[in-house]
Amino acid sequence: MEATLTRKLAREDLKPGEVLCEHCTAKCCRYFALPIDTPETQRDFDFIRWYLLHDRASVFTEDETWYILVHTVCKHLQPDQRCGIYETRPEICREYTTENCEYDDDWVYDRYFETPEQVAEYSEAVIQKPGKSIRGRKPALLPIV
Repeated sequence: MEATLTRKLAREDLKPGEVLCEHCTAKCCRYFALPIDTPETQRDFDFIRWYLLHDRASVFTEDETWYILVHTVCKHLQPDQRCGIYETRPEICREYTTENCEYDDDWVYDRYFETPEQVAEYSEAVIQKPGKSIRGRKPALLPIV
């Protein structure tokens, strides 16, 4: 028996009156992200490392705003990818639109951290240690030929 592959419907292929959510896997109901203060010190980055020591957490930036992202499914998401409390859903859900949602699978963050080690490496690169320049030595001039 041969498996049939179905192409995911593109936004522009929606018929009049058709809702994008009818073709989605409810990505918006499988996580939440909250803005956090932009890290400026080693202590700030240490807090971010702590976030990432917890299961199913990541941190990303978008337009220079930092976010903590927690990958967790809404307890009211139904097996058919629909909301089980649609009529009484929270205001944040009511305000959310499909205009800029991740349906298209092409979402890319400016920065994305999944491990504390990634944050430690990044902070070492961007925070200048007292008395130490982040620049390398000035190279010698090239000889005139």
